[in-house]
Amino acid sequence: MGTADHRTGGRDTGHPRDGAEPPALRRDDWERPSSPSRAEMAAERIAQRVTRTEPGARLGTKDELRTACGVSVGTFNEALRLLQARGLVTVRPGPGGGLFAARPAPAARPDAWPRDLDEQHPDEAARIRDALDPLLVEDALWHASPADVAGLRRHLAALAEAADAADPVAFAHADRLLRARLAALSPGTLLRSLYDGLLTVAEQAGHTAGPELLRARYDRHAALVDALDGRDRDRALRLAATRVGTPEAGGAPAPE
Repeated sequence: MGTADHRTGGRDTGHPRDGAEPPALRRDDWERPSSPSRAEMAAERIAQRVTRTEPGARLGTKDELRTACGVSVGTFNEALRLLQARGLVTVRPGPGGGLFAARPAPAARPDAWPRDLDEQHPDEAARIRDALDPLLVEDALWHASPADVAGLRRHLAALAEAADAADPVAFAHADRLLRARLAALSPGTLLRSLYDGLLTVAEQAGHTAGPELLRARYDRHAALVDALDGRDRDRALRLAATRVGTPEAGGAPAPE
């Protein structure tokens, strides 16, 4: 029989009694650190630069970016691997080389096909965009780090501010930035490019939303980020598949 130990808060450290099996480890217990690593934080900092940079534009040399992040060479190289796995940066050697914001895949360049989804069809673009949400959320469940979730929460703050002000134009813009940040978590270059190509056109579909709809959309986004943070796959995918205006899982129908 096991004995209690003051180092374990009085818990029995022996074998389970009565033949009971020990509790199974949750995925969070073995996969997610309690706080973001320095490499993850450096990757997040550079990812923020990427969102403000035109595709193909130079971000800086490795030494410049490493110094800006304040990390060691080994930590920076790990951050670089994270960024490359997410398809956010490319590296070019030689004079004039360095890190560059990744370009979309040629077959899915945003300017190559959304011409058919012109500004007269924002609702169609929004419908297709929303249909892709579950795929992005599935990827985020596997690939989002704590630093990534923190980045999503920063975008949620802008959404909340726009909802409180009942400003549909500001809300639609903040919504686009949040969705772009979510898309950046996917390792699928084609999926990211398709989704990003829809965002600008789809943004216009939200310019006439009323205060109640803005609040319902914010609540949906906030619940989704919470589900990603908790690795609650069932709830995250339910929320991703639910367009505001239909019954939320566990809640009342959102207003039209």
